[in-house]
Amino acid sequence: MSGCTVFADKAALAEHAAAKWLERLAKRDTNRPFTVALSGGRIPKLLYESMARCAGEGAFENVHFFWGDERVVPPTDDESNFKLADLGLFRPLRIPQDQVHRVRTERSEDEAVQFATDELLQLTESNAAGQLVIDLVFLGMGDDAHVASLFPGDSRAIESQAVYRAVTGPKPPPRRITLGYPTLAAAREVWVLVSGDGKSEALRASLAEGSDTPLAYVLQSRECTEIFTDFKL
Repeated sequence: MSGCTVFADKAALAEHAAAKWLERLAKRDTNRPFTVALSGGRIPKLLYESMARCAGEGAFENVHFFWGDERVVPPTDDESNFKLADLGLFRPLRIPQDQVHRVRTERSEDEAVQFATDELLQLTESNAAGQLVIDLVFLGMGDDAHVASLFPGDSRAIESQAVYRAVTGPKPPPRRITLGYPTLAAAREVWVLVSGDGKSEALRASLAEGSDTPLAYVLQSRECTEIFTDFKL
């Protein structure tokens, strides 16, 4: 079952997600790595700002950061999801570099995929099906209901068992490296943050029974997914 919480605006959404994230981190066992996959977009920027204001010392001890997807651009590029988190979260909170596992976009795509997968392998457990289990995945949603860089009509994404894979997206920059559906299905928690003009219909469609959007595919593959939105559904 998926839970959907509606907020008055995107600022309230981001503040709630930040507070809930801090509550979740406060309950964890700090003796083992806690793995988080971040997303890109406008809402994560607000989320990072809220976390930077609210997080106390030690809040991110032994928390390791990965990405749900990354554009194949340099880490200094404004399109980089790493750069967004680096400026908004890692630098303000002085997160140690060895806890940040960015996608190595300066390498070949095959090498970047393998490196990201290997780093996850070192810090996560596997479930009975052999899938790596990330503790918490943040997802956004596009106006076509794509999540991470899993786009409508990509049959290979549905068939693939890869942890990460390289894909071509419909918008620039086209080349992306993304987590696959099985890894999202296996995550302990997935939080979907949805805000922005033109997305309300895509969210409603994804929540409908029998929907085949990328977000719907994620929701249908899991027992529980949290959705935070500022749309009235």
